[in-house]
Parts: sequence; C-alpha cells; structure tokens
Amino acid sequence: METRDFGYGDISLLGFGFMRLPVKGTPAEIDIDLATEMVDLAIESGVNYFDTAYMYHNGESENFAGRALSRHDRSSYKLASKMPLLFLKEKSDLDKFFNEQLKKCRVDYFDFYMIHGITRNLVKLLRDLDVYDYVLRKKKEGRVKHIGFSFHDTPELLDELLDEHPYDFAQIQLNYVDWELQRSKTLYETLAAKKIPVIVMEPIRGGTLANPCAEAVEIFKKADPDSSPASWALRYAASLPGVQTVLSGMTTPEQLRDNLKTMKTLKPVTAEDQKVIDAALLAFNKAANIPCTACRYCMDCPEGVEIPRNLGVFNNYERLLSEKHPWAKMIFKMEYDLLKTEERAQNCVSCGECVKHCPQHIDIPHFLSELDKLEKSAGAGA
Repeated sequence: METRDFGYGDISLLGFGFMRLPVKGTPAEIDIDLATEMVDLAIESGVNYFDTAYMYHNGESENFAGRALSRHDRSSYKLASKMPLLFLKEKSDLDKFFNEQLKKCRVDYFDFYMIHGITRNLVKLLRDLDVYDYVLRKKKEGRVKHIGFSFHDTPELLDELLDEHPYDFAQIQLNYVDWELQRSKTLYETLAAKKIPVIVMEPIRGGTLANPCAEAVEIFKKADPDSSPASWALRYAASLPGVQTVLSGMTTPEQLRDNLKTMKTLKPVTAEDQKVIDAALLAFNKAANIPCTACRYCMDCPEGVEIPRNLGVFNNYERLLSEKHPWAKMIFKMEYDLLKTEERAQNCVSCGECVKHCPQHIDIPHFLSELDKLEKSAGAGA
C-alpha cells in the first residue's frame, strides 16, 4: 500500500471512510459481519487510516469503529473522528460529545480529530463556543494527536480560518468534477501554499464517478481496459502533492478490492491521462439534464452571473434526486452557497446574451430562473 508521511508517520494513501458501510436496512443497521470483514481485509492490505464521525449511519458509525478496530493492536491503525459542530448548543456539549466519542470508539485518544463540516453559517458558533481552543486542550492532554477540520465553503472563508488558528491538516471535497464546480482547485491551492496536508473526501463523488455516464465509461475503458472509472477518480486525487490520504466510503468488498488495487502502487496521473479525464468530464457534463459542457462561451455575463457553475450545481442536484440521495437538499445548499452573491442565478435579467453564444443552444435564462426558485424553496442563503 502506498503511504505518505507529512510528519505524522506512515499513513496509507487509501483511507477507509465509515460513512457508507454496508447495511441490512436503514442506515443505522450496519451489516456488522460484512463491514468487519472489509475492515480486516483493509488492514491486512496495508490500510491504516480510518475515518468516522458522530452523525454517520445515524450515530452508529463510531460504535462500529470501536467494535471492529478494537480487535486490532491500537498502534496498527490511525483513527479520525470529528466534533459535531452542527449539534453543539453550549460549551458543555463539547465535553459531552468528545467523551461519548472516545467511549463509542473504544480508544483513549484520536490520531486525527476534526471540527466537522465548517461552513459560513456555523462560523459564529465555532467562535462563540471556542471549539478550537477546546480541541487544542485535548491535544495538550494527549487525547488528540493532530487537529484539523472538514470544510464545505469558499476559499475566502478557508483563508479566514487558517489565519485564525494553526491547523495540522484539513479535509476537503476534491475530485475532477468539483475541481472547478466547487472551487476545489482554489481550496487545494490555498492549503498547499500554506503547506497544510490535505485529506481528500468524496474523490468518487459519493459513487457517481464509479459510473459517470456510458460515454465517459467508454472513454476510460478505451484508454485502459483493465482499470475501473473509480480508479481514475482515485488516482486524480491521490496524484496531487500534499495529499496525505484519499478517503473512500466503501460499501462492498468489490469496491474495496478495486481501490486496494489502485492504491497498492499508485500510477500518478500523466499529461496524457489528464486528457482522458478531461474528455470523460466533458461527456459527463453533456449527459446531464442540462447539457452544459462548461465551455464558457456564454461568459462573461453582463450581470456577473457565473453561468456554468450555476448550471453545474443544478445538474448535480438533479442527479442526487434521481439517485434518491437522502442529503440532496443539504448538498445543494452547500454547493449553491459556494457561489458569491453576485454570481448567483438570482441576478439573471433574462437578457439572452448568453443564449446567443451557447454551442448547445441551452435556454440558460430559463434554467437560471428555475434554479433561483429552487434556491428559495430549499432555503439556501446568502
């Protein structure tokens, strides 16, 4: 297994995320036997980074982590969990949740501990409750080895956070679709400039990039018949300098074996590989409900609307709905909120200038109007 060492010891380049474990029914009904088999196989294959959180699997993920991992020597694995910022109401909650998490995970300390899911809407709470200072105290007590945060907002907010406190690492969503759509490129470059190790989440975009669309799959297969589309997505994220580990929320042993094969000896993405990924991304965008290829011929909008990204957010929401994703609206809100206020669909005046230049002849004002209605109904905010 490929490993990385950014001062934290050898950490497997593939991390096992406990957010999408196999279940027997509801998300809380984890298939303990199958999931445990997968954990054992991962450890036998050199994976030593495991990621959980208070809210995963309706609160059962940390219990599973404790049950499965405690069967192994504590020095054989690195455990990451997160302070559930969204659930905090007062300072006493910090101790309550942290101690509960240690107990559920059956450990005396967390190797990596994050402030979970920072967004602009939660920053005031983060500051008012002195969450960073609390986690720092736990580090001084030896209950936390490395302090970080998982992040779902703009590069501008990321800069603010990094200026406020020193962090050991950060976890961001990064894949070849979100490189531009969710400004992952700028997030990554911001962290790289400050030499902060990156943990990658959603490299396969919740499984979407395991089967992006028929044309994209064919493009990948033609370039390399022996590699899965998911392996291309993993390699894309893992090839970036400064990436400590790439998390995958694996649900089946087959997914685990495929990811192990990819990360056993990483083949970094070459310039020719990038052309293949670019072609697959173009096909993926064309196959969406709105056939926007992000060619940007529609730009610049006289009103400042960031048209391709708006349409990309709309497309992703439609995909999530078609997959009956339980967090579709929440993900939509996070993605839409990444747009600056002046870039949002609400600023469209239906002048039609963009339509004149669109090679796909998309009725852009119509879709922007629909997106604005959706934003208002979903409660996504400025």
